[in-house]
Amino acid sequence: MKRATYAQFGNPADVVTLEQADSPIPRSGQVRLAIQRAPMNPSDLLQVQGVYGIRPPLPAVPGNEGIARVVALGEGVDGVAEGQLVIAPAGSGTWQQEVLAPATVLVPLPEADLDQLAMITVNPPTAWLLLDDFVDLAPGDWVIQNAANSAVGGYVVQLAAERGVKTINIVRRDSAVATLRAMGGDLVLVDGPDLADRVRAVVGDGKIRLGLDAVGGDSFARMADTLSTGGVMVSYGALSGAPATLSAQATIFRDVTVRGFWLARWFEQADQPRKAEVFGNLIQRIATGKLSTAIEAMYPLDQIHEAMAHAAQGERAGKVLLAPNG
Repeated sequence: MKRATYAQFGNPADVVTLEQADSPIPRSGQVRLAIQRAPMNPSDLLQVQGVYGIRPPLPAVPGNEGIARVVALGEGVDGVAEGQLVIAPAGSGTWQQEVLAPATVLVPLPEADLDQLAMITVNPPTAWLLLDDFVDLAPGDWVIQNAANSAVGGYVVQLAAERGVKTINIVRRDSAVATLRAMGGDLVLVDGPDLADRVRAVVGDGKIRLGLDAVGGDSFARMADTLSTGGVMVSYGALSGAPATLSAQATIFRDVTVRGFWLARWFEQADQPRKAEVFGNLIQRIATGKLSTAIEAMYPLDQIHEAMAHAAQGERAGKVLLAPNG
């Protein structure tokens, strides 16, 4: 089989290589999975660079999410069938053709759009939990988010609309506005120093109770300045690389609070019923086409460097996927 691997942290173009390896043999209680699709997320590239919150032992195979088919069963495995479509365990190194996994952790998937199901592990649960775990949102409330044209941002728009919650979507370029409006974003604005004034001109006395920040820097402060009294800013990314700033007016006079969200920690802390609830809701919506995201390109594993370069581009119109087994 083939797999991408890296033996040192650094620029993905320099440290990731493609190598041949023997197919792994499942031991008792294990299955061998053939990876069907594996998204390329910013966190994957940051992990290769060694600047993410988790640094795997080296050498390592990149790829923290994907979907797979069961192709071989180890001794004593029950309730799993060869050919079954499942979620590859988070962090299992999905930029390769085959992986081993404990049979007990597998989550079965319906036979549906493989490309959309491939992204089930990271972006959809992030969007769901950002809307679910920080503020008790009511129909008619507003949520403001930056990086709104990202995959997470698109899922937020769709899930918020389902709940009757309105979205204010902040982007960094005019070319992203039309797509978000077509998706159902209630208000789409290009970021700028006068953001708070432009938001309030439309929202008026509407309650903006939640801010979702994936950028940091001054964008964080501008969004916080739009929140209603008692609003919550949630930081879940730092695309700008700059520290998040917050005005004294927001904290002192409007009691704005700041929370952080990291999906990896949620996976560690959430109990199994909560995980089953979140993923059950998301699988049903994705499998029936009620929840989706744009896909810009798909690459075979042989084109791993082209795929990484494409995924690193800042102005994409959709996700980049790997199809390790064609």
